[in-house]
Amino acid sequence: MNRINTLRAALVALLPLAAIALASPAPAQSPSASPAPAASPSPTPAPTPSATPVPPPAETKSPADSPAAAQTPAPAPAAPVQTADPFGEPFTLEPKKVVMLKGTANWDSAFDALIEAFKQLTALLDKDRVKASGNPMIVYTSTDDTGFTFIAEIPVDQDVRNLGKNMSMGNSPDGKALKFVHRGSYDNMDNTYEAITNHLDDKKLEAKDTFIEEYITDPLKTAEDKLVINVYVPLK
Repeated sequence: MNRINTLRAALVALLPLAAIALASPAPAQSPSASPAPAASPSPTPAPTPSATPVPPPAETKSPADSPAAAQTPAPAPAAPVQTADPFGEPFTLEPKKVVMLKGTANWDSAFDALIEAFKQLTALLDKDRVKASGNPMIVYTSTDDTGFTFIAEIPVDQDVRNLGKNMSMGNSPDGKALKFVHRGSYDNMDNTYEAITNHLDDKKLEAKDTFIEEYITDPLKTAEDKLVINVYVPLK
């Protein structure tokens, strides 16, 4: 599970209109003139019939005025499009005041070591009644074939007293970086780091010797297969 070492090695080695006929209707044939009927020999002319009144044309209504049109419901708005998680998105890290704990771990128990570091920092904050002001982070500082060194950090708005062994106050990393997102267990992050390495190779980007994991879901309360972790790769 030496994915971080693999990533660091890769970082050093370095993305037919048819016409419509409008033909006029065929001219109507003029009816042949009928011979006028012979005049009646009656000496008395027939009375002229009175003109029959023509009723006014019925009022026409447009389709919009009809009751059916008025009751037609408006179409429902389209559902929002779900966007993919950022992968290789340029990002600027802002420095934050953090309480930190330095630690070491081997690859076989990596996640357990990170969880233990977060537990110690959380217990310290609870004891001093200090609330975290951001998501917990892990900053990887060095790796080898057997394990790695790291700094567990929790952002705070005030100094924390009664610091324990290997604890201190400081600032989180800052500067330009690339942001990647991992969803799932810590063990399955191998695939994410492999994709990150490929992305850096494709884009011919040179990264610094450190990188950061920000735990968006609380690692102390979230099932491991439900983790959401932002991975930041600082660039030179």
